[in-house]
Amino acid sequence: MSELTPNHEAGQPLEAIDAAKLSELAKKNVENPAGGVKHIRTHTEADGYFRNNSIIRDTHIVKVGEPLPLLGDDSAANPTEVAQAALAACISVGIQAIATNRGVTLTKIDIDIVGTIDISPTWGVGDLGEHKRPGVSDVHVSVDIDGDADREILQKIVDDAIEWSPVVNTYTRPAKLTHELV
Repeated sequence: MSELTPNHEAGQPLEAIDAAKLSELAKKNVENPAGGVKHIRTHTEADGYFRNNSIIRDTHIVKVGEPLPLLGDDSAANPTEVAQAALAACISVGIQAIATNRGVTLTKIDIDIVGTIDISPTWGVGDLGEHKRPGVSDVHVSVDIDGDADREILQKIVDDAIEWSPVVNTYTRPAKLTHELV
């Protein structure tokens, strides 16, 4: 049993998604694609010392901070780490949904991500020279997956999850961002 997944025994099927409800959701979105467009709202409040608390869906609090080398107190994951965790979780959700839809029972999904970031031009105090770009420039995703299908089918499930992932697409086809001072 993993420290991260204390309720899941290795080799046992992952807790199943309701295939009928997944099918209903897919049908609804195919019949009314505009109905699938949603607004996701979050609210973040600074707590000082680069600590932040983000409230999601009025019930979930996500703590975000910076490590000691970046002048934080190392009390929480930093924003890029949270973005990478969201990327992995979105890929995992996609893998689970696609596998369920295709009748594949999964026993394992482990995702490791390595992102390359240049922090030198960050926070408005660094150098934004000719070849500098704040943010993650390269991302490598490794997926370890097992289930009752052969490697070719599992690979297709992973490939499709990557292609259809909203967070992958946010990384690869960035959203239009606007901002305002209120």
